[in-house]
Amino acid sequence: MPTSDPDCPFCEIVQRDDPDAREVYRDQHVVAFFPHNPANLGHTLVIPRLHVPDIWALDEVTAEQLARATTRLAAAVKRAVNPDGLNVIQSNGSAASQTVFHLHVHLVPRWEGDPIGHIWPPESNYSEEAKDEAWEALRVECRKASNK
Repeated sequence: MPTSDPDCPFCEIVQRDDPDAREVYRDQHVVAFFPHNPANLGHTLVIPRLHVPDIWALDEVTAEQLARATTRLAAAVKRAVNPDGLNVIQSNGSAASQTVFHLHVHLVPRWEGDPIGHIWPPESNYSEEAKDEAWEALRVECRKASNK
């Protein structure tokens, strides 16, 4: 996997080629910055410096580095803007609303009554049979993963 993609806007930020980037944090593993159109003030994106398109291409070492930085930056967001809550969102693939294919974690500060509203449907109507089938398929795959 390449360490950088010349067509990736987030790689441009990593390379310091985006003059409009509002960077808030950088270390040897990650960069954090405000998105151009934040969902709420204080909304921060945390990205690995390596070009990783999505979670399925993420190695465990980079995942650990990203998780540590995300935790630190979530605390910084809390201190900086004093939200009532925080959404930590990481989307993969177009169906999940990923629009930039460089893995990124959204830290979205939330306030009661903010314009974002609820992000989950109030209920789902899956049959017990469908839930059991998905549950069993996932259990099988988790057992395979634990044997690696």
